[in-house]
Amino acid sequence: MASRVLQDEHERYARVERVRLGGAPVEVEWMAYGGAEDGPREVVAGYGLLELEYAAFRRGAAVVERSCRGTIAVRGTDRVEFLNRMVTQELKGMAAGDVRAGFWLNRKGRIEADMAFAEVPAGAGTGAAGAADAAIDDGAFMLVDVDVHDAARSVASLGAFLFSEDVRLADETAAWGRLAVHGPEGAMLLSNAGADDAALEALNADMRCVRTQLAGVPAVLVRRDQCGSPGVEAFVPASGLARAWDALVSQHDAAAGGRRRARPAGWHAYNIARIEAGTPLHHVDFGGDSLPHESGLVAERVSFRKGCYLGQEVVARMESLGKPKQRLVGLRIAEDALPVSGSPVFELGPDGAPGNPVGTVTSSTLSPMLGASCVAFAMVRSAHAEPGTVLGVPAEGVRATATVQPRLRFLPEGA
Repeated sequence: MASRVLQDEHERYARVERVRLGGAPVEVEWMAYGGAEDGPREVVAGYGLLELEYAAFRRGAAVVERSCRGTIAVRGTDRVEFLNRMVTQELKGMAAGDVRAGFWLNRKGRIEADMAFAEVPAGAGTGAAGAADAAIDDGAFMLVDVDVHDAARSVASLGAFLFSEDVRLADETAAWGRLAVHGPEGAMLLSNAGADDAALEALNADMRCVRTQLAGVPAVLVRRDQCGSPGVEAFVPASGLARAWDALVSQHDAAAGGRRRARPAGWHAYNIARIEAGTPLHHVDFGGDSLPHESGLVAERVSFRKGCYLGQEVVARMESLGKPKQRLVGLRIAEDALPVSGSPVFELGPDGAPGNPVGTVTSSTLSPMLGASCVAFAMVRSAHAEPGTVLGVPAEGVRATATVQPRLRFLPEGA
């Protein structure tokens, strides 16, 4: 229940906002995330300020607690070589500061975990005070970001392939606090919280990582633009999570040109931003029974020029033979009606009547950047996944029509 570590901070923010907004109904809303064998995690759904929280992603800086994410640490001189033999992405040649994303598959080519690999550079005196603080020592090592429900299982399944390699895998989810800052003013927010200017300069490009500090707490910052604006994931020792959070969120009271510089945001606002940006999630939009070609992420997660890895034969065969049975697609709904996750998707007959079911909605939202249009991700049969295909979907009591988009991203280029 990692979010409960910051429960007092969340509640304090809500109290301050209630006063500032003249008694507005600002309350911390909690929700269960996932339902895997280890049980759901509680995360902040929102603070009753959804429009303002979302606006921070687009015009300011949204601070999001990321207790829905797990953290794996990989140490040892053979770590990059070992992982390169295991996962779908080419990791060979990764240098300090590099970040790459890939899938960990099972023998049948199904997705066990969606991972981001951050090769953390060696530091100089930035280590944590003790091993209990996640051992942010001064040596180079790798951090792997995964869904919180996949961390322990991935460590066990990857570890089964270790023999004599100098590799040490550890599920350090409990030892690391996880935060994210998204939005055009995120770099300024991080700088004001104590991040080194040289480190922030190194994060000018997507998929990079650096060491620095936040409020005196050692931190690893990973640039990943997943919400349609600059995004930085922060890894800090769990003991310093509250200090780092407060250093970021306290800037909410620093007005810049009449605007609030920073605002905590919950899952609901994050969900809108990531769907608009075309970012599907493992266990939400595709699952453990999905093939890479079905996820909508094969171009970003799979290298077809590297050597063997677990499940490669299935992936290579799918690439050479053509279409998978189904694919994740983006749908734009014509009507002012929002389908919910789990809604069936139907083919349409010549008269517009719904025909056979061809898929399922996985995520949906009203898109503020598209004039409040209804958009969704859906897993549909490949025969119905071509851009421009018009499909039917029940939404808010009406029979809506949905058009398959050319890509998962709904935001226009440059937005």
